[in-house]
Amino acid sequence: MAVVGSIKDRGEVRIHESLDELSRDLVDYIAELSEISIKERGVFAVALSGGSLISLISPARPSGVFLAILRSLGFRREEAANEYEFVIRQLVKTRVINVSAINDCPKFDLILLGIGPDGHVASLFPDHSMLEEKHEWVTFITDSPKPPLERITFTLPVINSAANVVMAAIGGGKAEAAHLAIDDVGSECPVLPARMVQPDVGKLMWFLDCQAASKLKRFC
Repeated sequence: MAVVGSIKDRGEVRIHESLDELSRDLVDYIAELSEISIKERGVFAVALSGGSLISLISPARPSGVFLAILRSLGFRREEAANEYEFVIRQLVKTRVINVSAINDCPKFDLILLGIGPDGHVASLFPDHSMLEEKHEWVTFITDSPKPPLERITFTLPVINSAANVVMAAIGGGKAEAAHLAIDDVGSECPVLPARMVQPDVGKLMWFLDCQAASKLKRFC
C-alpha cells in the first residue's frame, strides 16, 4: 500500500514498498490522466524523459504514436534540437498540443521525468547555463557531466507549462536528491534542477520507492 502525502508547493508524494507497486500505481495514474484527456480533448500528449519521446494517444491510435528524432541522429545537437522543436511546433499548429496561456510554451498533458542522484532532470544539470533558458522550447548541451556528452532536452519553461508533471525516483542513490528537491531545506541549500520543476498551474506528482524516500523529513 502506497503512503500518500502532500507537501506545500512540492505537490503530492506517493511512496511505495516495492518497484512493482510503484509501477502499477504509476501505470494506473497515467491511464486515468489519459482517459480524462481523451474525453476532454480527444488526444493525450505525453513527453517522456524530458522530451526524448513524444507519445500521442487517441481513440484512433489507442497504443500511442511515438515521435522520436531518429532522422536527426546524423545532425549536430543544435540541428537535432531545432528539428525536434519543429515537430512540436507542428503539433501545436495543428492543435494536437495546447499552448500555455502564461508563456506561450507547449502545454503537454503529461511530462514524465526521472531524477538523477545529482538532482538533474531531463538533461538539465545543476549549475548549468541551460537552467536559465527562457525562450527556447528545446535546447542542447555538448558538455554533459555524464555520458553522453551531447544531449537535447526540454527547457524548464516547457516542463513547467505541462498540465501534469510526474517525477519518479527509485533506489537509495536518489534519496539525498529527493530530500533536497521535496523537503523544506532552507535557502542555504543548493537549488537542484529537480526542485526548479514547479508547474505554473499544473499538478506535480512524485512516485518514490521507500529507499528513495528514506531521507524525506515528513516520512522518516
